[in-house]
Amino acid sequence: MTERPILLAAGGTGGHLFPAAALAQELQRRGYGVELATDIRAEKYGVEFPARAIHRIPSATLTSRNPFAVVMTFSRLGIGFAGALRLLKAVAPRAVIGFGGYPTLPPIIAASVRGIPTAIHEQNAVMGRANRLLSRFVDRIALSFTPTKLLRADAEAKARVTGTPVRDAVLAFREIPYSPPEPGERLLLLVFGGSQGARFFSEALPPALELLPAEMRERLTVVQQAREEDLDPLREAYQKAGIAAHVAPFFRDLPERIAKANLVVARAGASTVAELMAIGRPCLLVPLPHALDNDQLENATRLQEGGGGWCVRQQELTRDRLAGEVQRLLSSPQLLAGAAAKAKAMAETEAVKKLADLAEELARTKA
Repeated sequence: MTERPILLAAGGTGGHLFPAAALAQELQRRGYGVELATDIRAEKYGVEFPARAIHRIPSATLTSRNPFAVVMTFSRLGIGFAGALRLLKAVAPRAVIGFGGYPTLPPIIAASVRGIPTAIHEQNAVMGRANRLLSRFVDRIALSFTPTKLLRADAEAKARVTGTPVRDAVLAFREIPYSPPEPGERLLLLVFGGSQGARFFSEALPPALELLPAEMRERLTVVQQAREEDLDPLREAYQKAGIAAHVAPFFRDLPERIAKANLVVARAGASTVAELMAIGRPCLLVPLPHALDNDQLENATRLQEGGGGWCVRQQELTRDRLAGEVQRLLSSPQLLAGAAAKAKAMAETEAVKKLADLAEELARTKA
């Protein structure tokens, strides 16, 4: 294993950390040491991140145009930049690869200042704000979709489509065939909302599923990821509706649960879409309505256009509409099986190898 590592930088949410983890696994197979720079939120997702060291870099996200909030954000980012410079001096990485989110700004900009090769990976069909800013400084840009909206025209020459890499834990279930529901069998509905937006599902699903025919409710089991504060009310709501449910704040075995599901109801974050395609499971996607630049809507639309799932905007998803969609899909085994096959066919299974190739190219430029 090489002594000087490749440093990955990622915002502390699953959407950024999961593709970074996939790249880390592949780079380690190729003999590279890997370290991670992230923020404190990664405690929830990154405990088992495959890196020899994890560094917390102070950071902040610009969420308000209030002058005081802007000053505080950039002050925090400045502290993070100073910390990133110290980290780069101590670690001496061969290259730095960013995966989006404001916590990637200090390490990538610091690496650029120090002349260390850099790249960013964009998971969404729309270039994120942090990556749009960083696209000015980096040597390479890896994309998941073509075209990618809001990609700077002057950055197109250094962009390459790799797809979104998925973890080994996800690819392990790719060869398990989809099993459409048979008459009289249990129906397994998996519901998760990512780091944002889970509350909508907690409020919307129980009253909608209560409208299903009694025979379907008796066969149905809901497995749902929810916010900690919503767990007890959600369990009570399902009990009242007469629906079996397993509710938890986080599923570490989510890929296995996706593989077992007859239907998935989820938000449309890039990693979610990539994992659904990699495993090949039918889904009803409800994009986060206030997602920046409508990136989730773009992700879901691309999947729907390929026939791998269905996209419904949250503002259109009334109680009756949601109940009707779930009943229609769970009553149509052939429709579900067709969507599963198309989703699987859309997966870019070589994404992690393509991204690792790019990382290796960078690492060798100043070996």
